[in-house]
Amino acid sequence: MSKEKKFEDRHEARELAVETLYALDFNDELSSYADLTLLPGKSEEEMKALSEDVLFYARYLISGVLSHRDEIDGIISRYSINRPLDKINYVDRNILRIAVFSMLYEKDLHPSIVINEAVNLSQEMSTDVTYKFINGMLDNISKKEISR
Repeated sequence: MSKEKKFEDRHEARELAVETLYALDFNDELSSYADLTLLPGKSEEEMKALSEDVLFYARYLISGVLSHRDEIDGIISRYSINRPLDKINYVDRNILRIAVFSMLYEKDLHPSIVINEAVNLSQEMSTDVTYKFINGMLDNISKKEISR
C-alpha cells in the first residue's frame, strides 16, 4: 500500500470514528455501546462500501476512546479551562478525544501529525473557528502530557 493511500485510509477512518463517536455522544450511549459491527448512522450497504483497512482503524480508534474515555476526558478537561467538556460541541469534543487517544496510545505517531490531522478534521467537519481551539488545546496537551 502506498503512503498516500494509507494516509487517505487513515483520514477516512478518523472521519468515520468522529461520526460514530458523535452519534454515540449525541444519543448519550458512549458508555453503553460495545458492538462495533454496524456503526451508528451507517447502513449495511454503506459499511460494505468501506475498505477493511478503514473499518479496522476506525474501530480501533472508537474502541480505544471508549475504553479510555475517563482518562481522555480528564486530560481534555484540565486543559479546557474556559470551556467545560460538556460545553464543547459534539464534533470538536470527539475530534479531541480521538487526538488525545492517538497521542497517548499510538506511539508511532508524532504529536504534530495527530494535531495536524485533528485540525484538518475540524476544518472539514466543524465550524470555521474551532480549529484554532483544537490546535491550541492539543498543542498544550502534547507539550505537557505526552513524553516522547
